Amino acid sequence: MSHHGVGLRAVTRSVAFLTAGVLAVPLLTACGGDQDEESKPLAGQDIAPADRARLADGGTLRWAVDALPETLNTFQADADATTTRVAQAVLPSMYRLDANGRAKRNADFLESAKVVEREPKQVVLYKLHQQAVWSDGREIGAADFAAQWRALSGRDSAYWTARNAGYDRIEKVQRGANDLEVKVTFSRPYADWKSLFSPLYPKEVMGTPDSFNDGARRRLKLTAGAFTLKKVAKADGDVVLVRNPRWWGQTPRLDKLVLRAVPRDKRAEALAAGKVDVAEVDPAQAERIVLASRGKSKPLQGPGARREQREATAGYAEQQQSLSAFEVRKSLEPAYTQLALNGADGPLADERVRRAVARALDRKEIAGLVLKPLGLPAVPVGSHLALSGQAAYADNSGALGGEDTDEAEALLADAGWVHGGPIKKPKEKDGEKVAGGEGRKAVGKSPTPKASAKPGKAGDDSKVGADDDGTYVVGDDDKPYGEPVREDHQAPRDSQRGRGKTSLAQEGEQPEQGGAPAGAYAPKGTPAPAGAAGALAKDGKPLTLRFVLPSGPGSATLRAVGERIARMLDRVGIRTAVTKVSDDSYFKDHIANGQYDLALYSWPASAFPATDARPIYAKPVPAADGSLNVEQNYTRVGTDQVDQLFDQAIATLDEGKSAKLVRKADARIWAAGGSIPLFQRPQLTAVRKNVANVGAFGFQTPHYEDMGFLKKGVTPGSKASHRP
Repeated sequence: MSHHGVGLRAVTRSVAFLTAGVLAVPLLTACGGDQDEESKPLAGQDIAPADRARLADGGTLRWAVDALPETLNTFQADADATTTRVAQAVLPSMYRLDANGRAKRNADFLESAKVVEREPKQVVLYKLHQQAVWSDGREIGAADFAAQWRALSGRDSAYWTARNAGYDRIEKVQRGANDLEVKVTFSRPYADWKSLFSPLYPKEVMGTPDSFNDGARRRLKLTAGAFTLKKVAKADGDVVLVRNPRWWGQTPRLDKLVLRAVPRDKRAEALAAGKVDVAEVDPAQAERIVLASRGKSKPLQGPGARREQREATAGYAEQQQSLSAFEVRKSLEPAYTQLALNGADGPLADERVRRAVARALDRKEIAGLVLKPLGLPAVPVGSHLALSGQAAYADNSGALGGEDTDEAEALLADAGWVHGGPIKKPKEKDGEKVAGGEGRKAVGKSPTPKASAKPGKAGDDSKVGADDDGTYVVGDDDKPYGEPVREDHQAPRDSQRGRGKTSLAQEGEQPEQGGAPAGAYAPKGTPAPAGAAGALAKDGKPLTLRFVLPSGPGSATLRAVGERIARMLDRVGIRTAVTKVSDDSYFKDHIANGQYDLALYSWPASAFPATDARPIYAKPVPAADGSLNVEQNYTRVGTDQVDQLFDQAIATLDEGKSAKLVRKADARIWAAGGSIPLFQRPQLTAVRKNVANVGAFGFQTPHYEDMGFLKKGVTPGSKASHRP
């Protein structure tokens, strides 16, 4: 997840993106929809805070990242979380997020910024820090602001930009009364003006299409942060940042910050080997680190565990000894996982069916499945557009209603789905229809697995946790229903996200050693649970929804959550044809292309939802070539009313009124039933115990200059009397 001041920006790696419900939206009385009370984050940040005086001067901090960045330009489509992290440390930002997920002025660059005129046009006056300079000594000024506006305005197609929201509303950028003032005039009112110019690139990068497109992909000639970029060493898998000698703010405590590419499933080993000091980890790795700090080992699991335990080498014990130098700092990530319902066609094109799916879910139980084992607040997310602690947050789930199986069954009956109706046997042998929509095909094998003489094939029900891309139907007559999902299936992590890219959909949990997670497939002969509803049918077709889940080793939590959801739907007669697909194709080939009925993926939170969330929930519109332009609305569910509320919110300069409009938009998004927020994602970060001001940051943009190693003799949590 990207934490750079403006929150969610370029949300997906591929930014070439892809109806209103059948029923009218009822009069809404959403819980908290118009409240102005400030909410608080469900979990505070966990970074082992320490005064700078307690930190040693110097040192190198090695921080694990998923991959080296393909580009150092955050405004390009292939920017990723590492791109964002580099930008946070080496480039100016006018605003960054605080611990409550709200945009705050960055005093290192900005003395002040305010709307000085509203009529006839909005004018914002920026007063820059008088010492703010680029690494070549040139003052940061209006020329840099103007170059970034022209590059991102969308007026020149030669710039390969991923987004231009906000910049397309600027009419002109001028020098103010002196070199430290920048005057920005808008052609249309823009409530989220604080989202702009964060990060700010020098005019040398933004000034021409060539420099924008290629000049900042592998290097940055000029920087202006606490650190500067020394090199991107592909051979070593490192991005090396060093102190900026021209930095005017507080001197970084570290000499060097190394961002090192380490695969998610190799991070415990990298920590133990001393290759990294900080790493986001999955729950299984976190458990191992916690046990190591207690002088214990994590038992080996899976086939062959007894043999491995008998032959346990000194290497594993040595790793555990090394891991005892680390601790796990945990919070909730500023992102949430949702159940997406594709409303383009099939049964879910009917709003009543979507609402029935939502009313069948116990969201509190799902949140508890993921978060309780981690000791984190198991509170379902109540908004699509903000998280608890943010200005626009309110629990609007009341617009749709909580779990009510009777209401779910009534909605299904009203939509014409009845128990015991005649079902026509489909003629297709391969890829037969299971979702109930015309032209909709199941992905993978037949939805009814066939007996197989060979283990490991899709039809082999006896293979628990098979990783092949097969399809099985939960709740089908005479078929196993599934083992109870283990309560130690824990939380997903991002990739970044995100940066808002929807690589957030590919979660980072490592499965048990020796196989995929329990509960993915049921042993043959497992009976269906008592109380499961009979199959529903309409027009000769069963109500079976295609539920697409990733099959990779980092997606155990999504599969566990998917299993729990499938059970809940089965109680009201909704069958699910669960299809597992590879992580590489999960989002690209299925979510983005609409080849699913139900899916699980995540979105990051934003301090500017009127700008950043609008493409996610905007009503799809036909493109000139006849295709459907869905932007980032992969559920294909949208309404004119939601679009209008977003438009009003973005044009309202009163922050309180704008937040109320965002809350109203969220209530109507809930009512449309296109996506159901489930839980805020956990954030688990392993950190060397003598490292301070680093860890699970929650909402807050990291302060890189304050990170460092505790002085010798200073212990974590020691009081001021121990300071030199």
